[in-house]
Amino acid sequence: MNRTRLYRDGALETEGFPVEEVSEHVKDPSAVVWFDLCSPTPSDLEMISEELGLHHLAVEDALQSHQRPKLDSYDSHLFITVYGARLDGGTLDLVEVSIFVTKNALVTVRENPGFDIDEVVRRWDANPEMARYGVPYLLHGLLDYVVDGYFDVLQAMDDRVEALEDDLFADVPGDRIHIQRLTFEMRKKLVRFRRLAVPVREVVGSLLRRSVEMFDPALTPYYQDVYDHTLRAAEWTDSLRELVGNVREAHINQQGFRLNDIMKRITSWAAIIAVPTMITGFYGQNVPYPGFGHMVGFWISTLAIVVTSAILYTIFKRRGWL
Repeated sequence: MNRTRLYRDGALETEGFPVEEVSEHVKDPSAVVWFDLCSPTPSDLEMISEELGLHHLAVEDALQSHQRPKLDSYDSHLFITVYGARLDGGTLDLVEVSIFVTKNALVTVRENPGFDIDEVVRRWDANPEMARYGVPYLLHGLLDYVVDGYFDVLQAMDDRVEALEDDLFADVPGDRIHIQRLTFEMRKKLVRFRRLAVPVREVVGSLLRRSVEMFDPALTPYYQDVYDHTLRAAEWTDSLRELVGNVREAHINQQGFRLNDIMKRITSWAAIIAVPTMITGFYGQNVPYPGFGHMVGFWISTLAIVVTSAILYTIFKRRGWL
């Protein structure tokens, strides 16, 4: 469902009007228009292009999915692509959002309803006095919501990495192959997140460099705050990737240590078993030996087996091989 809003002289005047009326409102310099399209058809975007005079290349980018986060500048407007992110259970959902920015109009084009535009509107309404700054303020609220969503995702991933670390060193029997599977899946999510979310810092940085010509200096600290958040998100993402790599490497090393421990145990038991084999083999020769043909020979060989095996067991146990 399409949503529209009209601000005039910094105050919300009306909302829910038809998109066809946009061109009439934008003629008024005191008016600021926002409208939102969710999963639009090519005809919907064509109508927007006619209403606002948008460049056809920007319209094509809005129709094509899997665009890289970017900021393109045209004569009459800016075109921005960002991704909203959320972690739904174990699935990372990234929703593409295309944004057209003109002097007094902001257009948001969402790939699907997974991006909560209602929360963006609530942020705008939480500070109605800031609406006097027009489109730059609306754009700030949108970008701020996008970047805050990244922190929610990263916090959830951070908690899962900590759980993996605790599970890695838990005293639980078994090879715990699930740790390797989970670290692999987590690394894939982080790589995808980094590719589509971290470049937003370039978008916000470009807007800051255009601040003199784009918006009132009073908004500069707000955009600087969003830019700082994008830097923190990028650093946090890289840190999590490194942690996941360390967990995976530690798990592999742990498997190597367990294999060495198993080999020591097998070798120790083999040495213990070799002693009675050697003694019984010696007494199995068809030649006379001390105690040959007498019961005492049996007891001597049995005592040698027991004593020697006990000595070997004690030695291996003290060295931690058993």
